[in-house]
Amino acid sequence: MANRVRIRCINKTDRMNPHERIKNVGGQNADGGRWKQSVDQTVREIESREWEFFVTEGGRTVDVIVATHNGNKYIKTTADGIQPDNLLSLPECP
Repeated sequence: MANRVRIRCINKTDRMNPHERIKNVGGQNADGGRWKQSVDQTVREIESREWEFFVTEGGRTVDVIVATHNGNKYIKTTADGIQPDNLLSLPECP
């Protein structure tokens, strides 16, 4: 069974392409400590089924999945179409 964790923040690049704009995601551990990792690591963990990630949007839980656009893997929420807006709307990670 995969570990499940909430993404609470992101770090963006200066790229305009929404599929390449997120470089890191992060959150808070159960002990209150912070975590942050690259999108590439997040993609690997989702694909290995070791971890599942989600965001909370308007009081509901939305899963984060791996998608591919023009041969490049990126993450988005299941509620998003092609644009990963739910993730892009999260605050910046420290």
